Amino acid sequence: MLLEKYKIDEHNHRASPDHKRDFEFVAAKITNTKDILQKLEDFQIAIPSWALGTGGTRFGRFSGGGEPRNLEEKMEDVGLLHAINKSSGAISLHIPWDIPKNAQSTKALAAQHGLRFDAVNSNTFQDQPDQQYSYKFGSLQHVDRSVRKQAVDHNIEVIRHGVELGSESLTVWLSDGSCFPGQLNFRKAFQRTFEGLQEIYAALPDHWKMFVEYKAFEPNFYSMTVGDWGQSLLYANKLGPKAYTLVDLGHHLANANIEQIVALLLSEGKLGGFHFNDSKYGDDDLTVGSINPYQLFLIFNELVEGMDARTMNHASDLGWMIDASHNVKDPLEDLIQSVEAIKIAYAQALLVDTRALHAAQESNDVALAQEILQQAYRTDVRPLVAEARLQAGGSLQPLQLVRSLKVRENLIRERGQKTVATGL
Repeated sequence: MLLEKYKIDEHNHRASPDHKRDFEFVAAKITNTKDILQKLEDFQIAIPSWALGTGGTRFGRFSGGGEPRNLEEKMEDVGLLHAINKSSGAISLHIPWDIPKNAQSTKALAAQHGLRFDAVNSNTFQDQPDQQYSYKFGSLQHVDRSVRKQAVDHNIEVIRHGVELGSESLTVWLSDGSCFPGQLNFRKAFQRTFEGLQEIYAALPDHWKMFVEYKAFEPNFYSMTVGDWGQSLLYANKLGPKAYTLVDLGHHLANANIEQIVALLLSEGKLGGFHFNDSKYGDDDLTVGSINPYQLFLIFNELVEGMDARTMNHASDLGWMIDASHNVKDPLEDLIQSVEAIKIAYAQALLVDTRALHAAQESNDVALAQEILQQAYRTDVRPLVAEARLQAGGSLQPLQLVRSLKVRENLIRERGQKTVATGL
C-alpha cells in the first residue's frame, strides 16, 4: 500500500493546533530542545522482517488478514511504517524465512522506500524442509561434526546474502542447550560452539560485526549454551574485535538488572546492540514499553550516559532493532507503539541532568539521585517525539493516521484475508 504525502500533511494540519500548544509547553522548560530534536530524528529502529505478520505463541498462530505474502510486501509494509513515523528506516532479514530472489532488485525496492538493511539473522533453531541434518540436539554444540558444519555453512550463507544487500552485521542466536541433567557435557558443548563461531567469524568481511545473542531458557530448560550475558561476552572476547554481545530485553531471568548489564557491556566496549520488546514473566515478546516503561527508561539512561562517556554516536554505533511476536494485535499498530515507546524512553534519558546526577552519586545523596532520574522520567516528552517526526516529514499521530486511513482494511483487499507471512 502506497501512502501519498498529502494524506500525512492533511492529518498533521488537523492535529497541529493541539500539538503546537503541547510542544511549546514542554520546550519552554528545556534548554537544548534543538539538539534533542535532532537526536530523535537521527535515531532509527530496525524492523525485523518476521514482525509484519501476526506472531505465534507457544500454542498457535492466528492470522490477522492482509499479511505480507513475500519479502517484497514485507518491505512495502516497513516502507509504509517509515513514511508514517520516519523512525523505521531499516529492515532486518531472517534467513531462510526471507531470502531475496534477486539482491539487486531487493536493494532497489528498499531504496524506493528509503530503507537500508540492518543485521541479517541466521536460523539453526528450526529444521528446514530441505536440510540434511536435524538440530533437535543442537547446532554448533552438536556431537556430530556434520551437523556442526551444516550450521556453520548456513551462517556463512547468511553473511553472503547480507553482503549482497549492503548489511554490515550478523546476529547469531542459538537455541542449543539441554533439557535434563546429564544430557550434555557443558565443557565440550562450549568448546564445540566456540569452534563453530570461530569459523563463522573468519568469514565476516573486515567492516562487519557479529552479534552473539543469549537467552536464559527456552527451548532448553536445564541449560543454554549461550545462556546469559557473561557467556556471550566470553565468546565475544575470545572471538575478537568484530564480535559483540547482543541484548534482547526478554532474554533474562525475572527481575534481572538489565540496565546494569548494559552499563558493564558498554564499559567493556562489547555491547553490540538491542532486540527491543517487553515481558511480564519470561521471553514474552510483548510490545516495547507495555509492561515496564520505567525499566526501559533506566536502560536508556545507562545507554546515553555510557555512550556519551565513550564519545559514541547514539544513532549508528549500536544496533537497534525490535524483536516482538504479536498474536492479538495488528502488526503495524504494534510496531508503531513499540517505536514510539523506544523514542519516548530515549527522549526522557536525554533530559537527565547527568552532571547533577554524577554529583549526587559522588556525595551519596540517594534521594537526590532518585529525584533527578524520576524528574526526567515523569516529563511528558511525547510532544518532543511528535515534533521530531513532524520535522522529518512524518505523522504527528501515527496510530490515529493508520486507523483513519483504514490501512489494514486496504491491505486485506489487496492481499486477501487468509494470507500468512513467513516467520514466527
